[in-house]
Amino acid sequence: MAVEGTNERDWHRWHDDYTDPTSPLSRRLATVQARIREFLDAAAPGPVRVVSVCAGQGRDLLDVLAAHPRRADVTARLVELDPRNARAAADAARAAGLDGVEVVVGDAAVVDRYAGLVPADLVLVCGVFGNVTDEDVRRTVGYCAQLCATGGTVVWTRHRREPDLVPRVCEWFAAEGFEPGWLSPPEAGFGVGTHRFTGTPRPLDRGGRMFTFVDR
Repeated sequence: MAVEGTNERDWHRWHDDYTDPTSPLSRRLATVQARIREFLDAAAPGPVRVVSVCAGQGRDLLDVLAAHPRRADVTARLVELDPRNARAAADAARAAGLDGVEVVVGDAAVVDRYAGLVPADLVLVCGVFGNVTDEDVRRTVGYCAQLCATGGTVVWTRHRREPDLVPRVCEWFAAEGFEPGWLSPPEAGFGVGTHRFTGTPRPLDRGGRMFTFVDR
């Protein structure tokens, strides 16, 4: 996962921690995958549209889809700036025979990247909120009301370091017409949440920008 304007961190090597099953990143991934699996298990019959913001190598979605009985129903767009990560995601989708998965190399913060596939039934905003300002977290939550279909689900992540922003993130989702679904406990050491959109999707703000990663 990467965004234009920040190049200090190597987002390809960042994924190396996934190989350690005891790492916080690996445990968070397993939690996100469980939420995606639950969503697909409960999804109504018919087509399912998914978008992933800062998709990285797509492990959260692709690993679940590869073995899920609803895989053929899913049309997904994964947006990722780092071409190495995008290539890994595309290779994984192709190897799993996931013909409905499209990987786009580009700045995931640009709203236009999702045109034609939103409002979506599942919106993944994982690995974003911990790398942007609080103001941009709030802005992105607002944009989720454009990306998400009525009755659709957003899965998001955020670290629990102090000051813990997770309670405010939940408040911001509520203010945009989302109802809480699931939230990881504080003792997990990371934040993973799901929210279901109960409102009417807003028109897509073509040309809009959701966030900018903060250099570390």
